[in-house]
Amino acid sequence: MNTSQTFFACIGILLLPVAIAGIALPLLPGTPVLILAAFCMARASPDLEAWLLEHPRFGPPIRAWRARGAIAWGAKMAATGAMGISFVWMLASGAPLAGKLVAAGAMLAAAGFIWSRPDA
Repeated sequence: MNTSQTFFACIGILLLPVAIAGIALPLLPGTPVLILAAFCMARASPDLEAWLLEHPRFGPPIRAWRARGAIAWGAKMAATGAMGISFVWMLASGAPLAGKLVAAGAMLAAAGFIWSRPDA
């Protein structure tokens, strides 16, 4: 393994627990982190990539994203719900109005992108 492959393997392996936590915790983006981990593992080793793609829990969302750019309906709901909770929490905070507007715009753009993708 060369230096680049080692770097990508380390990043992919470090991202995997974050993705697992994101699957269990609603405020962490599990699927996007999982896709990033797969990207890194693909550049590190065909064996690491194959393991991740064939995993019964982690493989299906990655394969759906790669094949059709699809996101599971439940993941869309979870992401939208987390953004909604974050938005309400942000409104109750003492953040400046400009910051709230920028964050709201970013959340709307992210939600629009998520819901524009086909269902997995």
